[in-house]
Amino acid sequence: MSMVSPLRIHTLPAAWRFALIGALASLPAIAVLERLPNSEATIGGGIMIIGAFIAGVVAALRSSDPSAAGLRAGLLGSTIGPLVFLVTAGTTATWSLSRVVFFVFAGGLTVCASVLFGVGFGRVGGWMANTVSGEPTSANAS
Repeated sequence: MSMVSPLRIHTLPAAWRFALIGALASLPAIAVLERLPNSEATIGGGIMIIGAFIAGVVAALRSSDPSAAGLRAGLLGSTIGPLVFLVTAGTTATWSLSRVVFFVFAGGLTVCASVLFGVGFGRVGGWMANTVSGEPTSANAS
């Protein structure tokens, strides 16, 4: 009687899984930061910075590319930020053509900037994980 191990099927690639883990793990820290006096923290910015950092740490510990995980976490933060704005302020605002054009243009710039922040903080998280663990992973072994 032979034991056959069940196949592990992942529907998401590793970088997306690590980005989602980072985004979800950053939510408590973002909630605390939003409660501080004079805080300008937002959920999109928190995922873009803290979530990308956590995604980079998890990716480096799993011998994956921390930049890819950070990029995807930054992309998640850039999509959640405008969605939160649309839900909160978008229902009461009057939308003229110039405001719609500005929102689309500003949203595009936000996506570009947040992806760069995500890559940067993902790399910092990966560097931090490799430095603290003391064991080089495949990402920085060469």
